[in-house]
Amino acid sequence: MTVQLLRRKFTVQQYHKMVESAILTENDRVELIRGEIIEMSPIGTKHAACVNRLVNLLVQLLGKLVIVAAQNPVALNDNSEPQPDVALLKPRDDFYENAHPQPEDIILLIEVADTTVIYDREEKIPLYAEANITEVWLVDINAQVVEVYQQPTAAGYQRMQKFTSGQTLSIPSFTDINITVDAIFLR
Repeated sequence: MTVQLLRRKFTVQQYHKMVESAILTENDRVELIRGEIIEMSPIGTKHAACVNRLVNLLVQLLGKLVIVAAQNPVALNDNSEPQPDVALLKPRDDFYENAHPQPEDIILLIEVADTTVIYDREEKIPLYAEANITEVWLVDINAQVVEVYQQPTAAGYQRMQKFTSGQTLSIPSFTDINITVDAIFLR
């Protein structure tokens, strides 16, 4: 006999109440994905350095044209509030003090992965497509490749390109501004 286990799913509102009630603290490395509280992997030095490089590059290239957010939540829907490694956001005077960015505020999301490549590719990127995020980059530290996902649909991204050493990526909404793969991986 097979037993079906029931899972308790949470809304973003319930998730926030857990923080307010100190069930979860701001120091807990968790994110809400499809109603489930997921513990995030510890951040290693290569991962941290890559995120820092990306933030530095994007701020230098785009200045005040965007808000560059590092490892902050984005509210995709009522049951998912992931924390992408880098988010390029439309500028707002309040810097999103009154609410986390919504899909319509997002120009680009970047996930940096060394130990979580499969999870990011199979769980988070399809979630971003469902939320209609125009473009997502998956920076695979181990393979030294950047996967660019475009043309979102409810079934996933319709276009994926891989960029490697010597190639250049353009930034959505700023096609005249480019980043080389070598700059991302410091080659």
